[in-house]
Amino acid sequence: MTVESTAARGTSRSGGKRTAAAKPAAKKTAAKKAPARAKGASAPEQPELVQLLTPEGERVEHPEYSIDLSAEELRGLYRDMVLTRRFDAEATSLQRQGELGLWASLLGQEAAQIGSGRALRDDDYVFPTYREHGVAWCRGVDPSNLLGMFRGVNNGGWDPNSNNFHLYTIVIGSQALHATGYAMGITKDGADSAVIAYFGDGASSQGDVAEAFTFSAVYNAPVVFFCQNNQWAISEPTEKQSRVPIYQRAAGFGFPGVRVDGNDVLAVLAVTRAALEHARSGQGPTLVEAFTYRMGAHTTSDDPTRYRTDDERAAWEAKDPILRLRTYLEKEGLADEAFFAKLEKESEELGVSVREKIRTMPDPDTMAIFENVYADGHALIDEERAQFSEYLASFADADETAGKGH
Repeated sequence: MTVESTAARGTSRSGGKRTAAAKPAAKKTAAKKAPARAKGASAPEQPELVQLLTPEGERVEHPEYSIDLSAEELRGLYRDMVLTRRFDAEATSLQRQGELGLWASLLGQEAAQIGSGRALRDDDYVFPTYREHGVAWCRGVDPSNLLGMFRGVNNGGWDPNSNNFHLYTIVIGSQALHATGYAMGITKDGADSAVIAYFGDGASSQGDVAEAFTFSAVYNAPVVFFCQNNQWAISEPTEKQSRVPIYQRAAGFGFPGVRVDGNDVLAVLAVTRAALEHARSGQGPTLVEAFTYRMGAHTTSDDPTRYRTDDERAAWEAKDPILRLRTYLEKEGLADEAFFAKLEKESEELGVSVREKIRTMPDPDTMAIFENVYADGHALIDEERAQFSEYLASFADADETAGKGH
């Protein structure tokens, strides 16, 4: 069933905290700067999508996908989303304060990531992009390792094989090929695990993704392609990238595709579980399109007010994934105020911990970049190392000279 757009309500809850909901601005300055959508053309009619929890927090059924979770499991999903959002907010603030070089926020995409991340088995393997902080959380990756990479003090900071979570991939779409190759290897090994590759709507236009679709279909690879369609590839809307809904592309390659409400953590969990089981049972790949929304900037170097309207964001804030699950928990009496208060305290403690860790991270050895280029050394690397060392020494000489002048 199709999710209907709803008007922004008077209040919303972000991370367990009641905050004023964003209201459409009286003067749409963003709309004047640049049209949000293709001018003179209406957006294509959206197909139905799998949904189990409405934006109003009402539980609904779906004929093909169902899920039965305990109160503890539901509270666990809510906790995951709240803490992931808190970590993400802290990282954004740290970047604004000069502690990180860049940050790619997941604000608004928590349900897509937590729902799919919790659908995985320990022996499944994940190939992320650079925004899958919620999936990393589900796989047990220390959040400080993510920060270290964006601070430039490590090249990832975790062993992919300890958590079956590959290093973040900055090159757009290439991880789809890596995932397909790994999945083909799993088949040859006779294992019954599955692989999942994450990418965005913009990456779906990359040739690497099309090649991955071809190879996975031909070799019946046990891989799930999980596209988080957050509506915007930086400043380019989805309808300028594809003439059909993204999930329908799978049919042309000979495997199933499904669109799920990416702001409904229950539906995402159910659909991803089914897709992973489809892969494990030898039936090949599936394309899951999680229809969600990026409420923040593409990265901290982006200004989304230049290309989208306040009204659009307000409409999606009314579908907030955390708000709708909290509403459901409260309506059904599955969580009390003590739970929410405890979680808010845990959330603030996480923020403090993240800030302390980032500020105490040691800077890497400046010369370490030359150490592992070649196993046995190389004359050109030796020459470049010497040149760089001399360059760094020139700053020390300049400081010394300036000091004598005073």
